[in-house]
Amino acid sequence: MQEFVLPNYGRYDVWPVRGEGPYVWDRDGKKYLDFACGVAVCPLGHCPPPVVKALTEQANTLIHVSNWYCIDKQAELARILVEECVQIPGKCFFCNSGAEANEGLLKLARKYGQQTGGRYEIITFTGSFHGRTFGAMTATAQEKIHGGFGPLPPGFLYVPFNDVKALEAAITDKTIAILIEPIQGESGVNAVTPEFLRTAQRLCREKDLLLLLDEVQCGFGRAGEMAGWRGIIPGDEIQPDGISWAKAIGSGFPLGSFWVNDRRDLSKVLGPGTHGTTYGGSPLACAVGIATLRTILDEKLCDNAKTRGAAIAATARGWNHPLIKEVRQFGLFIGFELNAEAISAKSSGKLPSIFLAQKLLHVGMMVTPAGPNVVRWLSPLNITEAHAAEGLSIFKGVLDTLA
Repeated sequence: MQEFVLPNYGRYDVWPVRGEGPYVWDRDGKKYLDFACGVAVCPLGHCPPPVVKALTEQANTLIHVSNWYCIDKQAELARILVEECVQIPGKCFFCNSGAEANEGLLKLARKYGQQTGGRYEIITFTGSFHGRTFGAMTATAQEKIHGGFGPLPPGFLYVPFNDVKALEAAITDKTIAILIEPIQGESGVNAVTPEFLRTAQRLCREKDLLLLLDEVQCGFGRAGEMAGWRGIIPGDEIQPDGISWAKAIGSGFPLGSFWVNDRRDLSKVLGPGTHGTTYGGSPLACAVGIATLRTILDEKLCDNAKTRGAAIAATARGWNHPLIKEVRQFGLFIGFELNAEAISAKSSGKLPSIFLAQKLLHVGMMVTPAGPNVVRWLSPLNITEAHAAEGLSIFKGVLDTLA
């Protein structure tokens, strides 16, 4: 690794070699409870039988053809996304990652802006994360992501998250879209308020702007709903113009997608020649996506996420632990905000979230830092009560030792 792989990740010295359900084993045989799941990528845990079966059968049938041809698995996956997940008429494009999905939404907005008066500015929000490609990176309103890569592409305006007045004031005759994560994962499991989301939709309808939702991390049951925004505002009140997805859609196989609303012929904006991909939407990727979503839907894992997540949060809050400041929970999207001052006194200069994640790793539990002071639990959606209890026991044990 040190000799041949770029050092752009701050890797833990752990070498996983096998996974099953919510567990992984490293090359030394040590077992870990994986409540990181590849950063919300494995909604069914590791090597789930329906996904392994679909992957194997499709790999023995047809792995790849060009998007010059019609792909039946792509059509079926799109139908599931539209009819059973979004439940709003629209159309899908398939790619390979969340960054690519967000790039597609950015291109949709720019193209629509050119068709409606030459508008081009896209509003995003502090604490957001949309990917690492140039467009998605620039849309991400975090200086630590931008540093050293300037000049960045123009046309993005950053607004404080959940600040209604600031959003209203930011709209100009250059604005074409608002891109928002219903739940910000990377900055600490921070959810949009219902008032803010309603304001964003109202402004989009009044000003003919596009309401774009980045559900790369919060979609497909993670927040207890197939559509993450319905965990904030249930029902059909919110009608986005575009949605980006990745992570959980492929159970670890590279797959991303974005959806475009049929209203105002938006789904016709990106016509032939305007956007494309070599690998996106392959028969193999889409077979895996179908198996993943069918399992989440048919086994009612959104309900399990809500039940298990609420129980985990209630237990943790009941500890009244001196090292936990707040528990934020949406389905099995759980953020533990740490008492930064108390932990920093013990962490030898490391960020509290990274320090605690390392301590948990030493005793056999994987979690994911989210900003300097929050650790995320992103367990499989099909965890049992016993798995949740195991995680709580390990977590509390480490906190108690530190306290």
